[in-house]
Amino acid sequence: MRLLQGKNRAAFNQICVHPCHNHPDGTGSGNRRVNENMPSTMTNDQQPARSGAAMLGAFTLAIFTSAFLLFAIQPMFTKMVLPQLGGSPAVWSVAMVFFQALLLGGYLYAHLSTRYLTTRQAASVHLGLLVATMLVLPIGVSAALGSPPTDGQAGWLVGVFLLSVGLPFFAVAGNGPLLQAWFSRSGHAHARDPYFLYGASNLGSFAALLLYPVLFEPLLRVREQSLGWSAGFVLLAVFIAICAWMIRNSDAVGAASPQAKTPPPDLRAILGWIALSFVPSGLLVAVTAHLSTDVAAAPFLWVMPLALFLLTFVLIFREKPLLPIPALERILPILAGGLVLFSYFGSHMFVVVLVVHCAFFFVATVICHSRLYGLRPTAEHLTAFYLWMSFGGVLGGLFAGLLAPVIFNRVLEYPILVVASVLALPAIGRASRRDVLTRVVPILALGFAAILLLLATHDWGASEPGGAVYLTFLISAGLAMLLYSRPLLVAAMLPMLFITLDILQNMQGGRSYSRSFFGVHKIETQTGGQFRILSHGTTIHGAMRIFNEDGSPVTGRPRPLTYYHPEAPIAETLLATPRAEAGRNLGVVGLGAGAHVCNGLDKDRWTYFEIDASVERIARDPKLFRFLSVCAPQTRIVLGDARLTLAKEPQGGFDNLLIDAFSSDAIPMHLMTREALALYLSALKPDGILTLHISNRHLELESVVGALVRDAKVEALIKYDNAPAYKTLDERVSSVVVAIGKTSGALAPLAGQQGWAALQTGKTEVWTDDYSNILGALWRRYAKRFGGE
Repeated sequence: MRLLQGKNRAAFNQICVHPCHNHPDGTGSGNRRVNENMPSTMTNDQQPARSGAAMLGAFTLAIFTSAFLLFAIQPMFTKMVLPQLGGSPAVWSVAMVFFQALLLGGYLYAHLSTRYLTTRQAASVHLGLLVATMLVLPIGVSAALGSPPTDGQAGWLVGVFLLSVGLPFFAVAGNGPLLQAWFSRSGHAHARDPYFLYGASNLGSFAALLLYPVLFEPLLRVREQSLGWSAGFVLLAVFIAICAWMIRNSDAVGAASPQAKTPPPDLRAILGWIALSFVPSGLLVAVTAHLSTDVAAAPFLWVMPLALFLLTFVLIFREKPLLPIPALERILPILAGGLVLFSYFGSHMFVVVLVVHCAFFFVATVICHSRLYGLRPTAEHLTAFYLWMSFGGVLGGLFAGLLAPVIFNRVLEYPILVVASVLALPAIGRASRRDVLTRVVPILALGFAAILLLLATHDWGASEPGGAVYLTFLISAGLAMLLYSRPLLVAAMLPMLFITLDILQNMQGGRSYSRSFFGVHKIETQTGGQFRILSHGTTIHGAMRIFNEDGSPVTGRPRPLTYYHPEAPIAETLLATPRAEAGRNLGVVGLGAGAHVCNGLDKDRWTYFEIDASVERIARDPKLFRFLSVCAPQTRIVLGDARLTLAKEPQGGFDNLLIDAFSSDAIPMHLMTREALALYLSALKPDGILTLHISNRHLELESVVGALVRDAKVEALIKYDNAPAYKTLDERVSSVVVAIGKTSGALAPLAGQQGWAALQTGKTEVWTDDYSNILGALWRRYAKRFGGE
């Protein structure tokens, strides 16, 4: 009778605590299946379930704090190491892969700890790990590996991360699943299904990412952030010690317990977890790289997609999702169509493009994570679930962050992941063979036939597509996806659209690509083949006329174009630099196509500081650009980060030093700091001129430079060269340039020229190596734009 009562009571508790609810994908079966088979890990001889608020509060607080620290350390340390590699957006991509891999290690540690150790043993080991970690705090950049190499930067960066933050990150990485597993053994009333604590974990992560760009980064120096993180870690250790004390009487061994009642997950379930984790993780890296390429390699742009990624867990990993999943499944194909259109149009519509990319990423991630939650196992297999989920995330990050730059010469990983996101829709999985044969195959056949027809009719001797037929095809297909958002239709059309888009762009002048750790460099011809240009992202880094209007090849000394035009401000600062009989010593940070050398004199000696070896190969190839080979064949090019290589140059050696190291519109922040300006000025002769090119579509940098000038107590002039809209690339383009001199006499030749005016120093706080405020610069730019200034 007593045994019968115990069984009845257990069944009653199971029904009451775990009510049935619908599966996130609308099938109404997934979560009900999970809950009906979810056993308690407590035996009947153990104490009855407790509903202690203190225990729930302690575990929730420990998990929240751990997650907060876990995601606060990522932008903080990446910002520390960013100057080592020229502020490249790829630093964050590698950082995300590293943190995902170490998170997998933490989850593996939690899985093995709960599987093979009693709770008391696991608690002792974990508290020992926390104490050991305290010995290596506070966090700083390790110098054990020396300066970054000119090749293999990704491997060097991973080593620096491992030596600098490997142990602290690992110590907090496994806390989420580990504490949930402990809680499932606690005897608490909600111990049967501890997945709701994952919401507290991701809420802590979301809070850290939200507060970093708006609070920590603008108000705290990096050193202060590191000390604050260390204090938080000590507090976390106290919380975990309290949790361990609360469950001290539990001595169960996870999966080795004879009370396990459900079989382990099979291969199909594991592959499903991996696939549904792979797609959003890869998208996270791809979207972040896409956005930060055109603005700045800055924490606020890194954390935006990552915060959305974590927010999806908060909204989805709960009994009843807070978002209408079926509606989002209908919206995703529409967003995919918009994404394709904005991949070709809208390169100058940053805000709109930002919304479209982030919206697609968020909806795709919500759908994948909702399906993941519906496939979750019982609590006894919780750590295995998180382990395989983390493994899928690592694979996605590796694909987008490390493998894609090696196997693709341009950004193809993003469209591949977009297609994979649509294929993850439940409607695709439910499609029958007949649906595929009657709907997908005809669309693919017609689409590829149209592509072959376009290829066959294209005039390959022209540098641009012959007519508007390509754009018409692209727009028509995109609109069809927007208006008729059937998942199967979109899944069939997306590959065709991306292929057509790629063909369209490559036909614009026989475009070729060179990809490295620092980005994708595009080389193409424009205006009927008259000009060859080098660009990165949305910004041209060099242009040269190769054919005259009559079709004859251009010979002789090439003329600098775009920002380096002989009538542009950059060239004016060079003309204002006093001539010397033996020639001037001229330095430039940022090589591009090397056009600026043709603004110099024959006896001038040029030194370029360039971080990307692939750019040097492009600039030195006379078949592509003739500036260096014709105007300054003895040009010295120093590879490496400019801050590191320029520091090794003799002090007071340059007559003119140009800082022009922007990649697309992204700025390397460490080149705009107090320490950087001091380095530049030390490299100048007493009467030398420092030239800063600060043109930027998204960031207002005049105030930043003004604060640096005020702090250094030097003279500065600025010129806003609002050039008229150019008809051909022969004409100069608009630019904003600042000239700085150690003395007012150095700038005297510029002071009397039209357009040059004193730089307003203002009250903006000075940027330093451990402080910058990109968000403020972005806000000032758009405030001026919409304010009509």
